[in-house]
Amino acid sequence: MIKLSVLYPNTPGARFDLDYYTATHVPLVLERCGDAIKRGEMEWGITSVDGQAVPPFRVVAHLLFESTETMQASFGRHLPEFIADLPNFTDIEPVVQVGTVLL
Repeated sequence: MIKLSVLYPNTPGARFDLDYYTATHVPLVLERCGDAIKRGEMEWGITSVDGQAVPPFRVVAHLLFESTETMQASFGRHLPEFIADLPNFTDIEPVVQVGTVLL
């Protein structure tokens, strides 16, 4: 299983429109990728692990695919459209990681 993680750092003063993200951007990604996405998760950071500091990431999204080929054929194919939509909800440059799920 391949996990694509998109992490939006919690940059002071940065803009992130959660309503647009959940109502427009996420449905766009889900529609374009269709059944290639086996599971997805999205989280809004609330605090650090000790509860004393702001979270390192404002939003984190995870998408699971069967293989890197499946990910490239679905998500990768539509990546320019997804990137073009970023300014509609944030000015944060996301950190993207692709990994193999071990557990």
